[in-house]
Amino acid sequence: MPIRFLTAGESHGKGLVCVLEGIPANLQLSSEYINEELRRRQRGYGRGGRMKIESDKVEFLSGLRFGKTLGSPIAMVIWNKDWENWQDKMAYEGEPSEKVVPFTRPRPGHADLSGGIKYNQRDLRNILERASARETAARVAVGAVCKRFLEEFGIRVGSYVVSLGKLQPPLEEGELLKRHELAETSQVRFPDPSRDGEFIELIDEAREKGESLGGVFEVFAVGVPPGLGSHIQWDKRIDGRIAQAMMSIQAIKGVEIGGGFELASKFGSEVHDEIGWSEDRGYFRHRNNLGGTEGGITSGMPIVVRCAMKPIPTLTKALRSVEINTKEEVRAGKERSDVVAVPAASVVGEAMLAIVLADALLEKFGGDFMEEVKERVERYREYVKDY
Repeated sequence: MPIRFLTAGESHGKGLVCVLEGIPANLQLSSEYINEELRRRQRGYGRGGRMKIESDKVEFLSGLRFGKTLGSPIAMVIWNKDWENWQDKMAYEGEPSEKVVPFTRPRPGHADLSGGIKYNQRDLRNILERASARETAARVAVGAVCKRFLEEFGIRVGSYVVSLGKLQPPLEEGELLKRHELAETSQVRFPDPSRDGEFIELIDEAREKGESLGGVFEVFAVGVPPGLGSHIQWDKRIDGRIAQAMMSIQAIKGVEIGGGFELASKFGSEVHDEIGWSEDRGYFRHRNNLGGTEGGITSGMPIVVRCAMKPIPTLTKALRSVEINTKEEVRAGKERSDVVAVPAASVVGEAMLAIVLADALLEKFGGDFMEEVKERVERYREYVKDY
């Protein structure tokens, strides 16, 4: 894979670290560009107290000089401000003090119990700290670099919320980028800010009941050339790679590409995207039911992906659980948490889609520096136009 990345760090540890390899040399990049993506992840009505503490900013450790990538691994860190309050509980060395109370009441729906069993941990904080969605801040930083890379080829990635809980107002017809722009002005990232009041009322109601909410968001990419991915092996199919990336986001339980499950109930003539050609556009599809992929390969139409996020598992109205030492029935433990994080998850979805597309583009065209990749992509676009 041309693009490789790793993240490290715990939710209340000193910070989050990410290392990204494969970005060509000579890409102009700034910390402010990445910080804006990090800010977008922290917004949204219904977020918890942690967002009042943190103000995520990235610090480069390697891979950049004078605002341009070097072609070497890019290492970044996001320091956790809340570390000041957790140094005793999350100390890297020594023995735990009397202040440290083990977390032993696993939350249904979280990694607490499954992870505790897998790694033989009696204090489930050793699991929940890494399983926390706080880790996605590092992914957003990686995704921001990949977004910046894709912009050089006219590829734009965006997202918006489709529903929260059972509330799903109709989406106005319009271009994907326009929906994204409208979502940026909404407190819940719905592409019609005039509906914010309905969503806020629902979120407040859930908070009062001690509940949490899930929802659905849509992620898209426009300007993607045809021919990324491949039909020749299962792991090269672009739709499979996108689905895996989205399902790797904490709390995502369903992924659709294009019309998804709805297509299963229709006749073939209603589903498949008829092909057209014109002098100015070259090949195109008359519709985009398949969400920009055919046979595991991008078709040149916008990539459209929908993700279903389950409600957050930390509830103030805690569910039944078992104390792992005594085996007594108890109420699940509690952690500071959001009521809803679907708007934030949509930004994480953008990051993951950007990572997959950057990887697929470099897989097809290669190149060690930006000028080389650009020349190859431009030559390919001319080939596609004349095909």
